[in-house]
Amino acid sequence: MRFTSPVCILGLAVAVFMAAHAAAQEESCANLVTVSAACRGASDTHHGVDYDHCVRSLSTDPRSGDAAGIHDLVILATKLAIDHAASTESKISDLAELESMESDPKKSARYEHCLERYGGAADLLRDALDNLQAGVYGKALEQLMASLGASESCEDAWKGAEKGSVPVAAHDREYGRMAHIAVGFTHAAA
Repeated sequence: MRFTSPVCILGLAVAVFMAAHAAAQEESCANLVTVSAACRGASDTHHGVDYDHCVRSLSTDPRSGDAAGIHDLVILATKLAIDHAASTESKISDLAELESMESDPKKSARYEHCLERYGGAADLLRDALDNLQAGVYGKALEQLMASLGASESCEDAWKGAEKGSVPVAAHDREYGRMAHIAVGFTHAAA
């Protein structure tokens, strides 16, 4: 009896397909990670990640339910950081426009400095997202790390101003926290 009959070949092809599918399912299941586990890992290895904030921020985003692993969570965290950078940039622009009536050159220069930093950070984050989606984690990590400086640089621009007068301090802080989560997750995924 020869094993080259069409039925045998078809049976062998089905068996190979099923084995490959089962292996892919096992690999996929092995890569599953919860938001909590990812946040724990990131907070344990990256000083800038606060575990509770990480879990709260990602768990409240409906897209986290679609995350099948650390790669998806890296993408989500980076998208959230982009959203925060863009939101902070918009807030700074609105404040600068409102306060331009005061004609305070120091304030104008501070706002301008912050706008430049957040515009650059948003661009870096978008480039990092492209690299993350392509699986180029090393370059993405460099870009994410470079984007971290926006909040610190913006707050530094307000040094010497009246205490408590940093108009975007809360936005700065939240952006920095989300960017750190993206860095922590990327480090874990790399």
